[in-house]
Amino acid sequence: MTITLALPPQDEARLRAAARDKGLSPDAFVRAALDRVLAEQSQASPPKPKKSAYGLLAEYGPGPSAAEIDENRREMFRGFGESEP
Repeated sequence: MTITLALPPQDEARLRAAARDKGLSPDAFVRAALDRVLAEQSQASPPKPKKSAYGLLAEYGPGPSAAEIDENRREMFRGFGESEP
């Protein structure tokens, strides 16, 4: 595969200087950097899939019906707001 990278002149000069300091051609220098990036990526473990919350409370059986909820509310709030003599 061939990749063409457009660099501004100052970046190209910096790349050539860095490659020369390492004793490599610019192509070999970029290839070494790319190899490091790809190696880091392959070492990273893929994210674990998240568990769905669907059925999270299924072990506790079915929830209360609307009628049961209404009855519980009536029972809880019976006498609410009434003053005691």
